[in-house]
Amino acid sequence: MSQQATGGDARQRGVRAQSEAGPHRRQDVLAVVALTLGVAALVLGWIPAAHFAGALLGVIGLPVALYSQMISATTNERWLNVIGMITAFVGAGFALSHGGFSI
Repeated sequence: MSQQATGGDARQRGVRAQSEAGPHRRQDVLAVVALTLGVAALVLGWIPAAHFAGALLGVIGLPVALYSQMISATTNERWLNVIGMITAFVGAGFALSHGGFSI
């Protein structure tokens, strides 16, 4: 009987240990930065005259999104990171097809 009570306490401690302890400001900021860089790269990648800026933002945004994904703590952050990764990659691709890093 006492083992069941001890096992129940251990399970409750595990649940509490996995719950969120507090705000994740650094992770939230990185997720928003990754999303912003990705969307900016996508928009600038569509514009042929802005191919350099689009390629640059895409090349910067993809590693930022990957790092942010690695340290993310919540599902919401992961969603923003994945969207940022995809938009940065596609934006860099569009920008490279319009001339890439040539000025």
